[in-house]
Amino acid sequence: MKFIHRLGFYLGGFAIGLVILAFFLSGKKTSCAYGVDARVLKNIRNKERIYTPEALAEIERLQIDTASITTALHKGDVDFSRSNTKPDSCKVYMITGKTESGALEMLFENCDSTATLQQIWKK
Repeated sequence: MKFIHRLGFYLGGFAIGLVILAFFLSGKKTSCAYGVDARVLKNIRNKERIYTPEALAEIERLQIDTASITTALHKGDVDFSRSNTKPDSCKVYMITGKTESGALEMLFENCDSTATLQQIWKK
């Protein structure tokens, strides 16, 4: 069998496989959280969020709602140079994200079952 025929069969089977894969995964809430940033943000989003009194006071002062914080956690980035990832119990992450009200910087303490918003700033 010539190379061009083998290439045609391979590409045809590959295309059929992609169509079948797209059909099976189209209705599911699948995500591709393989990067370190994406895994940390997904971990914080899935946990119960607790707000410290200082963070609540700053949220009220800046007139930010919790939906903006959730948006920043979906579209944000983790600044690992300003985070403390050394402790075994609760790691502290600096997250920057953009919302419709502006850019936010948030300091989250990520424990086993909860994520506590320690501080929040508007850039």
